[in-house]
Amino acid sequence: MRADRLLCLLLLLQNRGRMTAPELAAELEVSVRTVYRDIEALGASGVPVLSDRGPAGGYRLMDGYRTRLTGLTDAEADALFLAGAPGPARDLGLGAVLATAQLKLRAALPAELADRTRRVQERFHLDTPAWFRDADPVPYLEPVARAVWEQRVLHAHYRRWRGEVRRELRPLGLVLKGGNWYLVALADARNAAVGAVRTYRMSRFVTVDLTADTFERPAGFDLAAHWAESSRNLEQALHADTARLRISPRAQRLLPMQFGALGRQALDGAGPPDGEGWVEVEMPVETQAVAVTDLLRLGPEAEVLGPPGLRQAVTEAVAALARRYGLTAPG
Repeated sequence: MRADRLLCLLLLLQNRGRMTAPELAAELEVSVRTVYRDIEALGASGVPVLSDRGPAGGYRLMDGYRTRLTGLTDAEADALFLAGAPGPARDLGLGAVLATAQLKLRAALPAELADRTRRVQERFHLDTPAWFRDADPVPYLEPVARAVWEQRVLHAHYRRWRGEVRRELRPLGLVLKGGNWYLVALADARNAAVGAVRTYRMSRFVTVDLTADTFERPAGFDLAAHWAESSRNLEQALHADTARLRISPRAQRLLPMQFGALGRQALDGAGPPDGEGWVEVEMPVETQAVAVTDLLRLGPEAEVLGPPGLRQAVTEAVAALARRYGLTAPG
C-alpha cells in the first residue's frame, strides 16, 4: 500500500507542480506527518523533491524531472471506464484505483492534453442519484462486484415483496440506474441458460456469502442489451392500462415533470383545448392502486375520465380524504 501511495504522491507533484503538505495529505487521505515521511522516502530513493519555504512554499519536483512509471495495471485500466462516475467507482471499491489510473494517464500525456483533461474534470461532474432521494444503502456491493469480476458463485439471502428467499447466484453484471444498484445474475441455474437471468435490487440483500466456486458466463451474453430489453419488458408489464384524463393548463406543465417521457408523449397526443384551456390526454398507467396514487399528485388540476374502474377508485379516494379532513364529499 505504501508503494502505491508514494507513486500517487510523485504523480501529484508531477501533474500539479508545487503542493503543500496539507494539500497532499488531503489528496492521499493520510496525515500530514505521513506526507513528511513519504517525502523523505522519495528523496532517499533518488527522486529530486525540493522544499520551498514561505507563504507560497510547498513541495515540488526539480525542473525537468519526469517519472516514466505510468504503466496501468489491469485494475487501473478497468477502473478508467468509470472515470465519469467517481461516486459509483468508490462504491465498488475502486476509488483509489481510479484516482491512481487517472494520475498515471495524465502523467503520460503531453502537457497541453494533460491540462485539457484537468479542465474537463474541473468543469463537468456526473451526479447519478435522483433529486430529493438518497441512494439505497448497499453494504454488499464490494463483495458482489468482486464476484462479478472473478465469476464467483454467491449464496444470497434476498428480501422480496412476497417474503424472503435464499438463492445461489451466478453474477453476470452490475447496473446503476437512477442512483440505485442492481445485480443481473443467473439464479440457481446449473446450466447457465440465458433464459434464467434475473435482476436483483442490491439494497434488498439481507446477507451475501462469496463462495470459492466459479462458473462460466453464458456465451454471447451482453449486459447492456439484456438490461435494455428487460427494462422495456418491465415498462410494458407495469403500464398495462391507459388512463383518459382531462387536465388544466397548469397540469399540462406538470405532466412531464411528474411522469417524465410518458407525460410528454401524452401531451403530444392531446386533443384540442376547450374554452378554459383544458385538454384531454391518454397516458399509460400501472395497476389501479398505483395509478390512483400517481394521478392524485395532480390534485384538482386533473379529472379522470376513464376507464370507469379507475375513475371510481379516484372518486372513492377523494371521498375518503374529504371525510378524513371533516369535509362533505361532493355528490
